[in-house]
Amino acid sequence: MPIRVYNTLTRSKEEFVSRDPGVVAMYVCGPTVYNHVHIGNARTFLTFDVIRRYLTFRGYEVRFVQNITDVDDKIIARAIEEERAPAEVAHEYTLAFRAAMDALDVERPSVQPKATETIPAMIEMTERLIDRGHAYVVDGDVYFSVRSFPGYGKLSGRNVDDLEAGARVDVDERKQDPLDFALWKAAKPGEPRWPSPWGEGRPGWHLECSVMSEAELGLTFDIHGGASDLIFPHHENEIAQSEAATGEPFVRYWLHGGLLQVNAEKMSKSLGNFMLLKDVLARYPAPVVRLLMLQTHYRSPLEFSTERLDEASRAYERMVTPLRNLGWAKRNRALPTISPATEPVIEALESAIETARTAFVEAMDDDFNTAGALATLFDLVRALNGFLERHGIGDNARYVGMLDRAANTITELLGVLGVGTHAATDAGEYPPEVLDLARDLAGYAGRDTRAAVEALLAARAVARTDRNWAMADVVRDGLASLGLAVEDTPGGPRVIFRAE
Repeated sequence: MPIRVYNTLTRSKEEFVSRDPGVVAMYVCGPTVYNHVHIGNARTFLTFDVIRRYLTFRGYEVRFVQNITDVDDKIIARAIEEERAPAEVAHEYTLAFRAAMDALDVERPSVQPKATETIPAMIEMTERLIDRGHAYVVDGDVYFSVRSFPGYGKLSGRNVDDLEAGARVDVDERKQDPLDFALWKAAKPGEPRWPSPWGEGRPGWHLECSVMSEAELGLTFDIHGGASDLIFPHHENEIAQSEAATGEPFVRYWLHGGLLQVNAEKMSKSLGNFMLLKDVLARYPAPVVRLLMLQTHYRSPLEFSTERLDEASRAYERMVTPLRNLGWAKRNRALPTISPATEPVIEALESAIETARTAFVEAMDDDFNTAGALATLFDLVRALNGFLERHGIGDNARYVGMLDRAANTITELLGVLGVGTHAATDAGEYPPEVLDLARDLAGYAGRDTRAAVEALLAARAVARTDRNWAMADVVRDGLASLGLAVEDTPGGPRVIFRAE
């Protein structure tokens, strides 16, 4: 069955066919780094993390590009307010954004270009647009001429004449048309600036994404994603300037996520109804936050509240309870024999495993329907939990293998959604000797065995990133000496008890 996606450009579901066979070129608008990321922004980043994970699960190699906007009016305003350099503000919140995404178990992009690192290419695209008659210079500013691009409005479905009629009076009378937008802004006192053919200045926000996506993914790449509030004007402007500059279609499939709401209002910093992601994660673990967001289709509005987080926490517990019970029973040899009379029950569970996997793929193939995918997993969880409660595990290899297959299916498919299970299923089961190991290898000074294991996994991850294979092996071998094994799963590395 092919993957079908809802394309904002055509306003219809279409079969997904990548530009290059087996490879997906994907760009998602990243943060403007002037503050900590709030939970509304986090939904967008989580959405496209799941889409990326699923495309990988379906066999694609995904080149995932997400920019960092590190020069912008908001950053400059924050810097002035705090009496700091804009670059200092941008650096601080870039690091904070990456830490927040790591905490939410969002995978790092393949490439994460910064606007300030791409200025020459932005100048080059602006020159192309001027040369082609799509842009003009006024006192060191460069504006894109909206009426020079006949396709303007095709993404948002807006008519240029209607837009202009409804536009407020523009204070900048130098523009040829009120709808024209800035490609390059002449420097003002105290602002970051770079040399250009039109004088010192900085790029406009819309230009940044066009340039960085073209540089990293080439022309007419597969997927451009972002929140629905970026459709107009940001993505509309991206299309106009990119297609005017290249003469080629910009993007094949436009995917947009719904907004997160509080009391039916968009969550945003301007409305003051937002919660920072870091504050939410201080109270609820990442799998619970992800589970809440994935219970609603990504294109639909999502009502967010602590009450719904509590519900998601209970749902997560229902998910991991049979996994925890199965692991405990195997480690403690709680293996009652299953009689041949239960054969129909065994067959029913085996059928539930196959049904869940098939239904999961069908749901996700239908425009990444995570709500439907989770429903199929809950069905399998109920089947496994009911079987364990009534029959235990049994001492027959087939039965044990079948139960393992059910548990592994749940873990694997939750991992495709980025919902990890290892922290919940392994909590409290580690030997106390792991505290000494974590102290020696990871500098952990606490008394929580789960936290000690997480510290060891983090030390191993750092070692692997630094290509310090010897250190990574020391961590692995140390855990092995305690009867523990490191297992790399779609949901991330976990520590499990080794089978004896």
